[in-house]
Amino acid sequence: MRRAAGALATGLLASALGGCGYLFGDDGFFRDRSQAYRDAVELDVIDVPPGMDTTALGELYAIPPVRNDLLLAGEFEVPRPAPIAAGAADQLVRIQKLGEDSWALIGVAPGQLWPQVRSFLSAAGVQVARADARQGIIESDWLQLQDASGESRFRFRIERGVQRGTSELHVLQKSRLGEDDEWPPVSDDLAQEADMLRSVAQYIANSAETAPVSMMADQAISAGGRISLEEDDDGETYIALGLPFNRAWASVALALEDASFEITDRDRSAGRYYLRFLGPNKDDEGGWFDWLTGGDEDHPLADRRFLLTVDAVGGDGVEIRLAQDDDGAPLEKRQHQSLLARIQGNIN
Repeated sequence: MRRAAGALATGLLASALGGCGYLFGDDGFFRDRSQAYRDAVELDVIDVPPGMDTTALGELYAIPPVRNDLLLAGEFEVPRPAPIAAGAADQLVRIQKLGEDSWALIGVAPGQLWPQVRSFLSAAGVQVARADARQGIIESDWLQLQDASGESRFRFRIERGVQRGTSELHVLQKSRLGEDDEWPPVSDDLAQEADMLRSVAQYIANSAETAPVSMMADQAISAGGRISLEEDDDGETYIALGLPFNRAWASVALALEDASFEITDRDRSAGRYYLRFLGPNKDDEGGWFDWLTGGDEDHPLADRRFLLTVDAVGGDGVEIRLAQDDDGAPLEKRQHQSLLARIQGNIN
């Protein structure tokens, strides 16, 4: 009986697979039309009688205008991917501080961080008074902390990080002072803010492997990062960074050290760093510098001098540009872009 049942099941499976030919394939009902555009014929524009509206007959897939007309200076070469910089995302959770402002840099997208913060509050028995996934904000109810003289509330703000696929978590603390419901610009108790930030950061670090994803937060808060390599109208490559100048200036200083640049001098008021490139470090051996230099032992850009400028653009962005600051041979474009990519990958 088992043998007959097995033969029947095999026959049904073969019949089902054979029947797929009526649905799919070149002659099937669900024909693959992905290559049909190759056989498309260009037709004349429909002639509409005078006085009739032609709005509905516009191009569905209009070709956008070309912004600039570039000619290749030489033989085309397939561009290499930007290097994954060591140190930019080597830790899942890091607490960073600039002045009195502290935040947690977390190596997951906002859509993953959101449910982790909610899970932390639930595990700690903290009631949520307001949650807005589209704005990335969670506000706690009033709670009495141990050894605290009064009640406190906390606001957790999730933002996209500088690097793609990372997030920032900011915590704001408010003490219960009368009937004032407005959130202060700076925490009333910085010690409570720091304790809460450390606690939630530690929880996230311990539960990262089992973290779910919030689709609403993931769609509302971009995971694309706030940094990119751009090119101006003159063909010069620069770094566009979506941070205010004060934080960008400090972040660039740390990134330059990790990117093997020595800062020989700096002028903050002018937004200038004077640099000496030290060459690849031990983490670069056998890496992306080989294709740039041909694998020579002596790096051709080692000890070269550069000027890096950080210029504010609008209220919350800067442009970072790198230029030679010596009489050496002019940089090739790919060398210039590779050095910028190295700096870019270390900015947080």
